[in-house]
Amino acid sequence: MTPTLLGRWQTRIVLLFTVGFLVTIPFSIGILGEPSSNYIGILVWIAIFGIGWDMLYDRLQKFRWDRDWPATFQLLAGIWEGIFILLVLNGLGIELPGIEALPINFTTFLFHYSTVWLTVFIASQSLMRVFFPRWRFRGGKWL
Repeated sequence: MTPTLLGRWQTRIVLLFTVGFLVTIPFSIGILGEPSSNYIGILVWIAIFGIGWDMLYDRLQKFRWDRDWPATFQLLAGIWEGIFILLVLNGLGIELPGIEALPINFTTFLFHYSTVWLTVFIASQSLMRVFFPRWRFRGGKWL
């Protein structure tokens, strides 16, 4: 499947706020670490920054001869996005709405981000294709 820009946005938002939110709940209520609303704030900011990143990824994808975006590129994009959000929060010290305490603990952030990212990635590569077969043929668009 070659996702369109609108398909990328829709898929990112749907998966982050369903699968990603379900994974974030145990972190937020304190089952996996200290209870904090920062986890939900980080999830929202990953989605917001991701909309911008998707514009760049869509542009880069058009330079590839097959106009495809392989899973390896998704892996690299996930790593880069995690580093970026951590640098924005800790390195630059920018206070983003919804995130109350800076600096963010690196190990806690890494555990939360990688858990959310892996479940969203696995859902996009498996569950989406099984439960929504037309999603693949519409460039990732839901609507």
